[in-house]
Amino acid sequence: MSATPTLRPAVFFDRDGVVNVSPGDGYVLCWEAFHFAPGIIEALALCRERGYATVVVTSQQGVGKGLMTQEALDDVHARMQAELARHGAAFDGIYACTHLAGSCTCRKPSAEMILTAQSEHGIDLTRSWLVGDHDRDIQMAINAGVPRTVRILSHHEPKVQAEFTLAETTELAGLLRERLPRV
Repeated sequence: MSATPTLRPAVFFDRDGVVNVSPGDGYVLCWEAFHFAPGIIEALALCRERGYATVVVTSQQGVGKGLMTQEALDDVHARMQAELARHGAAFDGIYACTHLAGSCTCRKPSAEMILTAQSEHGIDLTRSWLVGDHDRDIQMAINAGVPRTVRILSHHEPKVQAEFTLAETTELAGLLRERLPRV
C-alpha cells in the first residue's frame, strides 16, 4: 500500500503591483516594461526556503484585448522565471487569465486559478497565503478557502479586508519572516 502524498501549502501572488511594479492603468506588454517590485525577490526566496510552493495568479486581459500576444506574455514570464531562478526564487506555477472581463470562469475573484494550481501542485489551501493589491485578489483567496491574506496597498480603496495590510512590497519579507511558519 502506497502512502498518501503530503500536501504542502503555497503562497499565491498577484503579479502586477505585487511581483512587479504596477504599470498603472496600462499593461506590461514586453520584458523591457517589467520591473520587479522592491523586496519581492527576497520574499519569494523566503517562501521557498520555508517549504511553500509559490504560485502567480494574474489577470492579463491585454492578451484578450489584442494588445499583446500569448507568446509575448509567455516571454515575459519565461524571463521573469529565469531571473528569479538566479536567486532561488522561481515560481512553481504561473496561472494567467487572459480573457476579457465577463467572458470566462477564471477571472478574479473566481477561485478557478487557485483551485487549478491546488490540483496540479498538491497544495493544502488551508495552510496557504495570498498576497495581492486589489479587492478581487483578496476575494479570490476567500472564495478558494485560502485563510491568510496580505494586501499591498495600491491606489484603490479597499473594500474587502485582508488579514495583513502593508504599505509597500519592501515590508513583505519582514512580515513573512515573522509570521510564515516553516513547513
